[in-house]
Parts: sequence; structure tokens; C-alpha cells
Amino acid sequence: MLFVELKENDQVVGTLTAPEKQFKTGSRGYFGMGKIQIGEKRYQVQVQVVEIGSKPKPEEKALRDE
Repeated sequence: MLFVELKENDQVVGTLTAPEKQFKTGSRGYFGMGKIQIGEKRYQVQVQVVEIGSKPKPEEKALRDE
């Protein structure tokens, strides 16, 4: 699990957790979403971290589907 800090001018304005995720595309990584407040305004936040090269190649997918 990743813990993400959101900062404005070096001050933490929110934190977000991003658990591991297997995306529908087959790629692996982390995904989290939530709401934070910056000053008087609220924001919806999403973070997506995808491991480069983690999506199975077509031939690997064919072997798994057999």
C-alpha cells in the first residue's frame, strides 16, 4: 500500500492511501481516491501508479487463457 501526501507550498493539505491494484488491462500498480480540503474548497483526488511493462504480452495472455 502507498501513502500519498498532497502538499501546497510545503504544507500537507491531505493524505491518500493507494492499495495495490490489478487493472482491467492486466497492468499492475496502485490506485486510490478520496476528498481533501484546501482552504475553503473541497476537491476530489485520484492517484494512479502503474508499473511500466506489467501488462501481459498477447502471447502470455493466450497461454494463461488455455
